Amino acid sequence: MRVFSSTCTFDYSWEEVSTNNWRKYCPWNDKATHVIAVDTLSRHVDPSTGILRTERLITCSQTAPAWVLALLGGTNTSHVYETSTVDPASKRVILTSTNLSWSNIISCRETVVYEPDAKASSPGHERTQFKQEAKITALCGGWQKIRTKIEEASVERFGQNAQRGREGFEDVLEMSRRAFREEGERREQMA
Repeated sequence: MRVFSSTCTFDYSWEEVSTNNWRKYCPWNDKATHVIAVDTLSRHVDPSTGILRTERLITCSQTAPAWVLALLGGTNTSHVYETSTVDPASKRVILTSTNLSWSNIISCRETVVYEPDAKASSPGHERTQFKQEAKITALCGGWQKIRTKIEEASVERFGQNAQRGREGFEDVLEMSRRAFREEGERREQMA
């Protein structure tokens, strides 16, 4: 098993980040063009805690080499199962996802946490901490060298994709802030 982890701070409030998490794969994010569809499987709010729990199926196009597809089978489409909890009381969003495609060959279990960054925030300038961890395990029997190479390559690619994902989400956050500001200005002019 190999682990990828990363942290960063978004220059946006927890409210902005947690709201825009649902727009992460929208047309505003030109870094997520590989996402074909996001289907919500279930969503409910626990009436006693106020915690929103959501299950989604994310469908992506992948760029596996043709020889890998021919050797191992599969298609250029992959599926990821994601669960999330949004706790407005503690201001914490937790997303967990796991690959459904190729899960007999490789397992990727990712956890992402968004919460206010009290150390980096100041009055009127809130920031949000992002923590990401992915545990990647190749499941190809006793061939340790092959397993290690697959895991190392997967962690490297995951890191590259994670960087693009953060950049794309930053674009979504900026576009959302701009859209809400413009709408507020429009309403003021109409009043």
